[in-house]
Amino acid sequence: MAETSVKDRVYAAAEQISSERNPTVSSVRQAAAVSSADATRYLKEWREEKAAAGMQIAATPQAVLEHAARLAGTVWAEAGKLADDRHAGLEAQWSRERQEKDHELAELGADLDRTAAEKDAVTADLTAQLQAAAAQLESAEKNAADALKAADAARAEATRLNINLSAAEARAATLQQALDALLQRVTPETQQPQAGDTKD
Repeated sequence: MAETSVKDRVYAAAEQISSERNPTVSSVRQAAAVSSADATRYLKEWREEKAAAGMQIAATPQAVLEHAARLAGTVWAEAGKLADDRHAGLEAQWSRERQEKDHELAELGADLDRTAAEKDAVTADLTAQLQAAAAQLESAEKNAADALKAADAARAEATRLNINLSAAEARAATLQQALDALLQRVTPETQQPQAGDTKD
């Protein structure tokens, strides 16, 4: 099992190196990470198999090679056509998807513009309402201040009138007392006999 694994690694390393240069025991040993003995043994087998395969290709009849070449050309052309068809299909699909995305973006842009316009309208309306409410509040505060001033003035006036009324009542009482005293002084203690009275 381990020998097969070593052989596979040597073969793989040889194939890879041969695409660029002629594989050597040293290069295969380093690439496959095997011993020099394994690299020498399996690199020799690999070269023998490659040589045998080349001889088989060389021994192949010309008609078979031509048929294989035509078949390869047909396969290549069909593969190219399939690739072109697939490319065209993908391009058409991409174009449709791009148009759909452009349409979606246009709709989103319109929705955004409409939403922005609605927001601006609502903001303007709310701002106007706020300004009106502020004006009403200012007017109400002014009216309240005027009402408080008027109430204070009325309260002061009522206090003044109460004081004047009290003073007037006190003065009236004093005058009444003086009048009563004056009346007592001018009224005779005994009344004169009236005409028609008879002496006893």
